[in-house]
Amino acid sequence: MPYEYILYEVKNKIAKITINRPDALNALNPDVLSEIESSIQTAENDDTVSVIVLTGAGRAFCAGVDLNYLEDSAGADSGANLNNAARALQTAIENVPKVVIAMVNGFCITGGLEIALSCDLIIASDEAKFSDSHVRWGLRCTWGMSQRLPHRVGITKARELTFTAEMITGKQAEQIGLANLSVPLEKLDDAVNEMADKIMANSLDSVAAHKYLYNQSAKDFMAKGLEREYTTKVDIKDTLDRLTSFAKK
Repeated sequence: MPYEYILYEVKNKIAKITINRPDALNALNPDVLSEIESSIQTAENDDTVSVIVLTGAGRAFCAGVDLNYLEDSAGADSGANLNNAARALQTAIENVPKVVIAMVNGFCITGGLEIALSCDLIIASDEAKFSDSHVRWGLRCTWGMSQRLPHRVGITKARELTFTAEMITGKQAEQIGLANLSVPLEKLDDAVNEMADKIMANSLDSVAAHKYLYNQSAKDFMAKGLEREYTTKVDIKDTLDRLTSFAKK
């Protein structure tokens, strides 16, 4: 099917999904999220595809939510639309019986990080920049960051990353276990293809079975926490001021 916001190609049994909004640093709106989800389902149903790679065009993997969408959707239930689309994509990534690799080439910020955390593996460029910036803008996570980030890096490091909104490099992400591997940008494609080849050299049915078991264990562990994150009401008084200040920059 034709896509407006992503590129989709299959080569050497690898389905490569590229968020193709480089001028917007591949920012997310419900349509972008839905197109990625659709492409995941396409790859799932394609018997010629063994591994799925998700990446971004240009300087970013994904810089998070598109603030222009939030501004244009004032008065509409934009938050719910975003949450529903994002959670549907995360579910698709986690449920597809094929390994999904996040190929993080550049900025991977907040919502982009939450999508990457849903993937089975993260391979980053040394030049990549990771950050959970919710607190910088007076926002709170609603796509599972409070559960998936500590599950990946440990609760102490997760708290540090969230409370400080610090930006770290791909190499630092590898050191704390956020990324499986970090390499120079010019070697990123080769590193991802090499990882995919290692996976595809094994029994793909067995790989799928183990993915299911790992993810089911994680879901069992995180279920109550995700429900709490999705439903807890909070009062953050300076969100509008912070977002307005950011929009004027």
